[in-house]
Order: sequence, then structure tokens, then C-alpha cells
Amino acid sequence: MNHQTHSATVRVFIALAPPDDAKEELERELLPAYEAYPRMRWNRIEDWHITLAFLGELPAASVPRLHGPLADLAAIRRPLRLGLRGGGHFDERVLWTGIDGDLAGLHLLADEVRSLVTECGIPYEGRPLRPHLTLARARRGDTASVPEAAAGLTGFAGRPWHTARLHLVGSNTGRGPGPIHYRDIESWAFDGGDRQGPGGRRGHSCAIHGAP
Repeated sequence: MNHQTHSATVRVFIALAPPDDAKEELERELLPAYEAYPRMRWNRIEDWHITLAFLGELPAASVPRLHGPLADLAAIRRPLRLGLRGGGHFDERVLWTGIDGDLAGLHLLADEVRSLVTECGIPYEGRPLRPHLTLARARRGDTASVPEAAAGLTGFAGRPWHTARLHLVGSNTGRGPGPIHYRDIESWAFDGGDRQGPGGRRGHSCAIHGAP
């Protein structure tokens, strides 16, 4: 779904999304946790994603410079075979499920995406990739619910699936104590055509590199 924002800034990240049936499979696995921990801040299933690069708050006018390079990158990359597996938590606050499958390919794609961002003149100081899909966050003072919910996912192994599209995602709504709702700014299919520019590099450069 394309979403045009008219705000001066937009919170942006680049991500992959599991297909609906893989998300529904995980959702069924989570039903006991939904019932046991209703006060946790559960992410909406339609917002589940695997972040490749979180760019933070950007001027809305700077985001279009990413479109062409991301489209070209997706066009020359084959889909990755991934799966959702197990569960864990960050600091007893954030519940996640892990990613299985072609992790080497996933790390390579993330590296390429992050290099592309900096080539387009957008500052990026991201952390090393830790492949996961965030499911929920604990309420303030609750240090038990997330670890217990993570333990309930220990044996989960979802079916394998192939990445379909590369997503440029933004949010300028929902900031505050409630959940943030995300919308695609644009997305591009992984065509796997091995079409590259001279020297094996992507064929598209940032036409407005360095613009404000």
C-alpha cells in the first residue's frame, strides 16, 4: 500500500515482510500469549516486519531520492528463503521471534541497503543487524510477561517462505504511548534478473545526491 505523507518529517525504515500465511501461522502460535498477557502492547499483525535499516526521522522531501536506487536493488536481487523460528526478548521489554533460513543473504541485503542509503546522502548510523520480528512490548514496570511469552515460543518453527518485496516504510502517526501504525511509502518486487550496471554495481545513482 502506497502512502503519501504531507508532514515536514517522516519516520522511515527499510524492511522485509513475511507473507500473510506465515504471519497467520505465528499468530495462531501466539494465541495463548494474547490471552495470558493482554496488557502487553502487541504489534498489529499487518505491521510485522524485518527491519534492514532504520533511518529515523527524515525530512519528507529527502525520502524520494531513495526510490530509484531501492527499486534497482530489488530488481537485481533474487528472493531470500527465510522462516520464523523461536522467541526471545530484549531487556525483558521487547518480545520477538527469530529469523531462520538464508541469513547470509539477509545480512548481505542489509549491507547493500545501508550502503545505498549513505550513497544517497542520508546519514545512517545503524546498529549491526540482529534479524528478528518484533511482536510486543511490556508495559512500564512489567518485567515478567515478555520473558514468559518468549519461553512459550521456544519450540515454534514456521514454514519457509520467500521474500516478495523490498519495503520503504514510514510513520508520522501514532507517536506516543500507543502503538505506531506503519504504511508503505513504496515497495518493489525482487525480480532476480541479475541486471547490474558497470563493474557489477547497481545501475541507478541518486539523482539528487546531497540535496537537502
